[in-house]
Amino acid sequence: MENLRLSPLISEEEIQERVRKIGAAITDKFRGQELVVVGVLKGSFMFYADLIRAIDTDLTCDFCAVSSYADGIVSSGEVKVTLDLSRSIRDRNVIVVEDIVDTGLTMNFLKRHLAVHKPKSITTASLLIKPDALKEKCDVDFVGFKIPNDFVVGYGLDYQGYFRNLPYIAQVSNIN
Repeated sequence: MENLRLSPLISEEEIQERVRKIGAAITDKFRGQELVVVGVLKGSFMFYADLIRAIDTDLTCDFCAVSSYADGIVSSGEVKVTLDLSRSIRDRNVIVVEDIVDTGLTMNFLKRHLAVHKPKSITTASLLIKPDALKEKCDVDFVGFKIPNDFVVGYGLDYQGYFRNLPYIAQVSNIN
């Protein structure tokens, strides 16, 4: 992996400040209510961990996993659930926490998938969104950063399983 060229795009400090603001906004919206915060694995785990610590209301944690990347770089357009929720979300306020929204297909799929379970509400949060990559309209309630349609790693996002441990977001400029 040492042959890849990484250029810092969003610093650790910028991420932490934005996560605090999103956590405060979610706290304001759901003050006094219980939440089920659903982390979409694997990419959201760092954002998810920091975000739940920034939310000041009662919450429970759950996870799901989906797959939509055939080759690890470009979305296949087909989304499938590889790990579903462990508890019922019926009549509960749900927040879906995603690392990145690029095509919009995965987030829209997740909202439809979770709606079948009849939650009280579904709210979405994504650290990153690529407006120029959207293939379908996708409303995200809380967005950390809008970024160009470039491949990025770090802060949970990976390339072939590597770079998730970077504390910042980096642009990868020489992937074949």
